[in-house]
Amino acid sequence: MRIGAGLDSRLGLTFGELRQAGRDAGILGFESLWTPALGVPDPFHVCAAWAQETPLLTGISVVPAPRLWRPLALAMQAATVGQISDGRFILGIGTGGYGPAFWASAGLPDRPVAVMRDYVTVVRGLLAGKTVTHEGPALSVHGESLGTAALPRVPLYLAALGPQMLRLAGELADGALLNWATPGRIAQSRSIVAEGAARAGRDPEHIALTMYVRVCVDDDVAAARLALGRQVLGYAMAMPGTPPHTGYRGLFTSMGFGATLAELEERRSNGEDLDAVVAAAPDELLTSVGYYGPADGAPQAYASLSAGLDETIVRVVTTRPGLDKVLATLEALSPDRIRAAAEDIG
Repeated sequence: MRIGAGLDSRLGLTFGELRQAGRDAGILGFESLWTPALGVPDPFHVCAAWAQETPLLTGISVVPAPRLWRPLALAMQAATVGQISDGRFILGIGTGGYGPAFWASAGLPDRPVAVMRDYVTVVRGLLAGKTVTHEGPALSVHGESLGTAALPRVPLYLAALGPQMLRLAGELADGALLNWATPGRIAQSRSIVAEGAARAGRDPEHIALTMYVRVCVDDDVAAARLALGRQVLGYAMAMPGTPPHTGYRGLFTSMGFGATLAELEERRSNGEDLDAVVAAAPDELLTSVGYYGPADGAPQAYASLSAGLDETIVRVVTTRPGLDKVLATLEALSPDRIRAAAEDIG
């Protein structure tokens, strides 16, 4: 299993500090560096900088492609980072949202699997140096290309939560990017990806399962719990008016937390703020998908949460902004410590 580090704009790092954190991650033994397409600095620039200053693989998980990018522009950006990195770059794409209102705002049909099939097909073709013509429900492309076939390979990973998107990843993508999945859900996801691969005559062993695992390492356990809990519930609770079977709410429901989330959503609707709702959330919910607390307990918990992945990414969560907290987390969860803990678990 490859072990990467995940850094994002929530950490309050400058561009220079992100570069420093990448260099230090390499020294600590991390094998890849990942960032989401969220905020400033722009993730393509961050990955390009990491590629120039470290020998590590870099990746974006994920670009909300339909909302922000036309395929040709997205492929140009990805191919450029692929060149800068000499082929050490992975492009992850996802829908970036769900539900009729979201798709209407993007000017696309509320058919997420069909939309992402179009995007994966077109962007993969462009990154392979082909001239692409494609007619689909979301995209019509006629004779577009990047103008050269002399391009380093850029693997394309697809963000996938539900069965249909997981099968699509198995059918078309180089990898599936999971999120907030328990080890049991990871195992289920692998089986579903394999179904899609079989349908397309592909070897499922060649399709990587990759996931961020959020961790907040801090001796102030209450502060660490709050920081992690804000992120868990920020994804898991349904927005008002959103069907509870869709998106991340649907994912957490399928993992057995539907009744718990309904109670927490009721608290929110009664006027409790997010911090109060986090305080009421059971630990079972938070620790099923992440870790909070002191450094000495982090590697074993992390190894358990990563079981079944081909690549696990230590997604750093901190109680306050600053490079020192980020580096302390990376040191507590260095690949050597995670692998030693995995061996102890057996």
